[in-house]
Amino acid sequence: MNATQPTLLRATTLAAAIALATSLAACNKKDERTAGQQVDSAIAKSEQAAKDAQAKAADAAQEAKVAANRAGAEIKQEAREMKADANAAVARAGDAASDAATTAAVKAKLVADSELSALRIDVDTKDGAVTLTGPAPNAAAKARATTIAQSVKGVGAVHNNLAVH
Repeated sequence: MNATQPTLLRATTLAAAIALATSLAACNKKDERTAGQQVDSAIAKSEQAAKDAQAKAADAAQEAKVAANRAGAEIKQEAREMKADANAAVARAGDAASDAATTAAVKAKLVADSELSALRIDVDTKDGAVTLTGPAPNAAAKARATTIAQSVKGVGAVHNNLAVH
């Protein structure tokens, strides 16, 4: 409160009390109190009403603060969840790029083998596990395909499904 607010509050309270006392006197009610007592009573009621209004305002401010804190906590939780989702998406994208690079490297090495047809052998990579599907001219070429795939950096396992023709 600044310095003028208590003075303003008192003046407003006094004006309300005088108006109340005047209206009571005009109602022809028998009030055996003196005019001063009536004014004092009106002032006391006005001050109480002002205190009640101030208490209600303080309660409303506290409720608003609690609601704002709750909303802030919910926003922070949403942000944490969004960050975790974004990190997971980046990790999945990195894994997919790594698998694609592994597939390309295995295909490139298969091209160098004169007996294996890189065009006819399908190479799939998932989480570092390479699966070879397609034809192989003989058992030795099929075994070489496994060795070739295993020689690529990042390959953890090779599933050789090549069919010998």
